[in-house]
Amino acid sequence: MPDDDGELDARAPLPADTVGLLEGLTTTRAIRRYKDEPVPESVLRAILFAATRAPTGTNRQHFRFIVLTDSPNALAAKKLIAQRARSAWAGMRARDGYDSGSGAEGNSRKTRMARTMQEFADNFEKAPILILPCLIRQKNPSKLEAASIYPAVQNILLAARALGYGGVLTGYHLAVEDELVKLLDIPPNIFIAGTITLGKPQGSHGTVRRRPLSELVFVDKWGNAPSWAIDPPGTEYASAGPPKRASAEK
Repeated sequence: MPDDDGELDARAPLPADTVGLLEGLTTTRAIRRYKDEPVPESVLRAILFAATRAPTGTNRQHFRFIVLTDSPNALAAKKLIAQRARSAWAGMRARDGYDSGSGAEGNSRKTRMARTMQEFADNFEKAPILILPCLIRQKNPSKLEAASIYPAVQNILLAARALGYGGVLTGYHLAVEDELVKLLDIPPNIFIAGTITLGKPQGSHGTVRRRPLSELVFVDKWGNAPSWAIDPPGTEYASAGPPKRASAEK
């Protein structure tokens, strides 16, 4: 916690989280709308500490994290990525027909998603925190190198959830990566793995909707769902599920 002068007390322990591990794993939503309030240094410290506890290949710890708040450099980087976010969403909105079909209905799930995404893109640079998770690449990179950065990304989102905050991982930086590298003095051997916005949610976390477990987990061979792949009571499904046979059996 900050001391009387507003500075972070390095002796302070990590804050207590607000949810259990399994609850956090199953209720951490993508949060795209944030309250207009800063994220305290004590919270950033806890979240980034959790990120750096993630596993890496042979424990080399080649991950690094650039945290952008409200400095001139940070604001410039946020603006760069925000411009790309808006153009990317505009293209996706048109390409995927977000304004047709159920998207033309006032309160359909498709309409609500379009509204949330538009607000996210329009206000991208206003996110209190923007984190660039990075990986120091090896001389002979393999297909597995991303396994040394994305577990840390998930730790960031889970730690934020535990402390009453939220975020979302995007790839909007990709189109402006060259500009970001120059602006932020990022060395040439660094892989920028994503862009994470972070803040206090305007809404809330809650049940995560996915396909039925039996569609996603196989045993012994591809497509062979195990008998124990049964969703717990109260499970909510993505629009792709549950399959008709599962609905008929209820």
